[in-house]
Order: sequence, then C-alpha cells, then structure tokens
Amino acid sequence: MSLTTQLKERADQSAQKYPETTHAIMNNGIQILRDANLVNNALKTGDKIPEITLPNAANKNVSVQEVLLNKKVVLSFYRGGWCPYCNLELQALQQSLSEFEKYGATLVAISPETPDNSLTTSEKNNLSFEVLSDTDNEIAKKFNLAFTLPEDLIDIYNGFGIDLVKSNGNTNQQLPISATYVIDQDGTIIYDFIKEDYKERADPEEIINFLKNK
Repeated sequence: MSLTTQLKERADQSAQKYPETTHAIMNNGIQILRDANLVNNALKTGDKIPEITLPNAANKNVSVQEVLLNKKVVLSFYRGGWCPYCNLELQALQQSLSEFEKYGATLVAISPETPDNSLTTSEKNNLSFEVLSDTDNEIAKKFNLAFTLPEDLIDIYNGFGIDLVKSNGNTNQQLPISATYVIDQDGTIIYDFIKEDYKERADPEEIINFLKNK
C-alpha cells in the first residue's frame, strides 16, 4: 500500500474519531499557514541549502554537507514522533531506503525533537537512517518552514496528550511544515514537496522515480 493511500486512510479514520469542532480548529491552522504564504517563501528547487550540522539520535553531530560528498540526500522535515502521519511517512521512507541508495541517494530526516525523543522515534519505527534534532527549528527557519502554532491548536494538542514543551525541549510551540527535498551533491535542491496540510507527504514511489531519471 502506498504512503499516499495510508495517509488518506488515517485522515478518514481521524475524521470519524474527533468532533467537528476539533477538525475546524485543525483545518483553520492549515488555512492560517496558507494565508501566510509560507510554502511560497520556502526554499525550493534551484535554491542552495544552508549549512546543516545537527545532533543525531545518539547526540553526535552530523553534517549534511559531508554526506553530500558521497551521495545525493533525500531530506525530510517532519513534525515529531507524536504525529501519526509522520510515523507513517518515516516507516515508508525506511522501506524505500534501499531504493534511494540504489539510485545514488541517502536519507536524512530532521525534526525539532530533542535527541532523546528522536531516539525514541527511531527505535519505535525501526529506522536505520539519520534522524537529526533541529533545536528551536533553527534549520527549518533557514528553509522558511517554521511556524508557531495558534493558541486554540495548542489546546487541542494538549488535549491529545501532545506536549511540545517536553518533545522539543523549549516553550516556543513551533513546528516545521512537513517537507521533503532531494539535494544534489553541490547542495542545490533538485526536488521539493512542501504542503501546509500535515496530512500530505511526498510518496517514496515518486521520489524513487525522480531519482531514477536523474
């Protein structure tokens, strides 16, 4: 089953599980991002990425530029291990890892979670690729992906038991828009998938087809 299909099934289940008032607040959060034109201002195909050195789940610094010396990089920004859509995406990316490698790319994921929480996410999803911690969304901000959650959406998340203060190790209440890039070895973005709606993610099949043709 494709990731796109899995995400739609998860969204359909959510629509039945939670009341309309909850969905209205969550959908309004997406609309706020659209109105702010965040996606239009984010780094895209043709742009150069900034220097990226972040701690991995073992709290060891990893340089994306050093990884690029050997291979292209599939770079995925996700919200956190508390997000069911992110977990579906991470699992699908893991399943596609060998295909990415076959076509000359390796996978790196970035979230605002602390290294300890990134380790939990990695272990939960049996991930074998690097999961990096972007403290305070500093790299996400350089990609113009970071945003602050509205108060009513923070209340909804708290009601779900999602504690971003504990997850991210700060009180910023900020997340990145979910985004996936393919970075060429010279640091140029050659593929991008950026959506305000957290339920939409780049399908690994699409990424693999892109890599095949490069």
